Amino acid sequence: MATRSPSIACIGVIGRHNNPLHIALFPATGEGHEQQRDKLEYSFTLNSSLDIFEARMPAKTVGHDFGLLHALDERLALYGWLTNTGVKLVIVVDMEGRTAPTPEAGKVAILGLRNSDLTPAFHALQTAYIHLLRNPFYIPDEHDPRATKGAGSLAITSARFINEVNRIGTAWHPGMSVI
Repeated sequence: MATRSPSIACIGVIGRHNNPLHIALFPATGEGHEQQRDKLEYSFTLNSSLDIFEARMPAKTVGHDFGLLHALDERLALYGWLTNTGVKLVIVVDMEGRTAPTPEAGKVAILGLRNSDLTPAFHALQTAYIHLLRNPFYIPDEHDPRATKGAGSLAITSARFINEVNRIGTAWHPGMSVI
């Protein structure tokens, strides 16, 4: 049996009003096949992390790393990051998500991740979100579910942002210092 290594299963961008702005799923890979993930299941999983964000919410927030939010089982774990605008970034890590490129990389699945292993991914996601906010055609207030007039889609539709999130999700592996 091939050694397995952690990979990102899901990246969720959740608005400051706890509305999902973007959910990206990444299949488990290995041995010539891909196992697709259920979007509804991961939507519920991301929603379950919102109470933990609320319980740990500091008085003042600026790029706050919430670390491990909770482990669903021995395979899946949720990690969180809060931006200074109140947007929550959640990464679901599958500890056996891909075939390990080297035997040393497979040992991480047994030993577990450090919080610092996901910091480069969160920094890259926050940078992608900042670039989205700098786009003059993107209006974050349109994504407020409480808005009654002129409410557009609540999802982020920027192809550039979506491509960057997909790049981060597929490129990340434990031990990376920069994505």
